[in-house]
Amino acid sequence: MQKHITEAYTNPELLHEKEYSQAVEEAIALLDSGKLRVAEPVNEGEWTVNQWVKQAILLYFRLRGMETIDAGPIEYYDKIPLKRGYEGMGVRAVPPAVARYGSYLAPSVVLMPSYVNIGAHVGAGTMVDTWATVGSCAQIGEHVHLSGGVGIGGVLEPLQAAPVIIEDHCFIGSRAIIVEGAHVGREAVIAAGTVITASTHIIDVTGSEPVTHTGYIPPRSVVIPGSRTKHFPAGDYEVPCALIIGQRKPSTDLKTSLNEALRLF
Repeated sequence: MQKHITEAYTNPELLHEKEYSQAVEEAIALLDSGKLRVAEPVNEGEWTVNQWVKQAILLYFRLRGMETIDAGPIEYYDKIPLKRGYEGMGVRAVPPAVARYGSYLAPSVVLMPSYVNIGAHVGAGTMVDTWATVGSCAQIGEHVHLSGGVGIGGVLEPLQAAPVIIEDHCFIGSRAIIVEGAHVGREAVIAAGTVITASTHIIDVTGSEPVTHTGYIPPRSVVIPGSRTKHFPAGDYEVPCALIIGQRKPSTDLKTSLNEALRLF
């Protein structure tokens, strides 16, 4: 399957041959069922990107034609079908939540009115809260809370680019934005309104000297929005950054466990 997809990506005319189009369809079906992932962990905190799976998604767009999609009284017009069968998956989907076919939702995921794009992988027990978006190929761990209005960026091209990765048990505050392949370590807490990109300076200010990360938040970090002074030809100005102000505490775990109780009851 991987060989056929790689060859068809180089020469799209091959999609006219059944064995190549079937390989693409099979890859998307495996993505939809969670048996295949765009990116997957290989060691603690280390992930590998399966570029050929991204190629399959892009080829799937070529294969699909535009069609009308009915969802009760709501009508869509698009190339990619919507996910269906939430009851069988053990997923709670609150209208008008939308997840595209080719995304994976594990059992006990809760979708408030939100959006999950093709290629995304959402782990068990995760809540995607109201108006939160999970972009194409984003990898969301288990028991994560994406609060209201959170924006998780997507990526299809360039092929080698890593998707956004949010590891297990993270809490992402309302209106936070995490894009450009940023990686959030396990159990981190991101405050409301924080913006994390591939180039954002993430400065650990808990020690005697600042320690700067870019594109990566260490596990159990508590992160808030900040600013730093940067020199430009026209003068010194404040530019956004993120500040690691401590480590997650048991009291934080108690607060975030409220969300678990709300899901259960």
